[in-house]
Amino acid sequence: MYRDNTKIIHIGDRIIGGGNPILIQSMTNVPTENTEACVEQILRLEEAGCEIIRCTVPTIEAAESLGKIKRQVHIPVVADIHFNYQMAIAAMENGADKIRINPGNIGGRDNLETVVKVAKERNIPIRVGVNSGSLEKELVEKYNGVTAQGIVESALDKVAMIEDCDYDNMVISIKSSDVLMCVEAHKLIASRTHYPLHVGITESGTVTSGNIKSAIGLGLILNEGIGDTIRVSLTGDPVEEIKSAKLILRTLGLRKGGIEVVSCPTCGRTKIDMISLANQVENMVAGIPLDIKVAVMGCAVNGPGEAKEADIGIAGGNGEGLLIKKGQIVKKVKEDQLLETLKEELLNWEQ
Repeated sequence: MYRDNTKIIHIGDRIIGGGNPILIQSMTNVPTENTEACVEQILRLEEAGCEIIRCTVPTIEAAESLGKIKRQVHIPVVADIHFNYQMAIAAMENGADKIRINPGNIGGRDNLETVVKVAKERNIPIRVGVNSGSLEKELVEKYNGVTAQGIVESALDKVAMIEDCDYDNMVISIKSSDVLMCVEAHKLIASRTHYPLHVGITESGTVTSGNIKSAIGLGLILNEGIGDTIRVSLTGDPVEEIKSAKLILRTLGLRKGGIEVVSCPTCGRTKIDMISLANQVENMVAGIPLDIKVAVMGCAVNGPGEAKEADIGIAGGNGEGLLIKKGQIVKKVKEDQLLETLKEELLNWEQ
């Protein structure tokens, strides 16, 4: 399996590659210069399960803010750099745990060597990022359009530029908004390099469309044994990215822990506000550290049978609610007591 044999990379106090657990990333969407707003957002992301955070660094003020942010959060901070090599250096001087650059647009060989020299002195990993939308004109012409082959060739060219500076502390990221192209590109690059891969579907869209594209793309890539760290890119609150990433990893059996909530799709028999109840349960269990399955059913007739594969579940309708364990009814309560009854059971759960 590819991810078992990738190079081990240290990002702050976290480790990726070499078969280590796949880590979940996100990116702040408030100005990095606004230290307070960034810290507030990162702490919310930490609580949701984010393990690495990336912040854009377009100005010296942002680089200086990065140092202040790092002192108030508890996960590694990655500096996202575009075009200006001086921002990369400033970010590292202010404590960035990793930098993300495109060596092809950092301003030439001399500037790249300067950046790599600082990274080497501080042992800071470099994420080499290439997106299909910014593929070089000559590669577009070579392959008659934007292709997986062109994306991979571009990325490996950039990797070689840093290797030529005598540095190999790298992570590779190749992204496309075309899901199947992205999958093909990852299969190709996995056969040609040993560096760990950061996986994601770029510009995937809103929470609805972005989740579908990311689940399909990441699912196909991760299931091939490819990928050492992931980001689900969504247009919205970045906390939603973490929720989705955790669920994708759990669904693929790549991560244990955390309560899995299953719920019925509702039908004409439903006599309870299932949509609201299921959402309330999902939000409630987010902070409970159990590795179990919870079922939320809207029908007291079929609920117990449908919930038998869950460790615990609730079903309700017509003012009455049922607490179910392994398909067996263990308690009847009033409908408005269902949520609190379930919460009490989970808080007192013995593994």
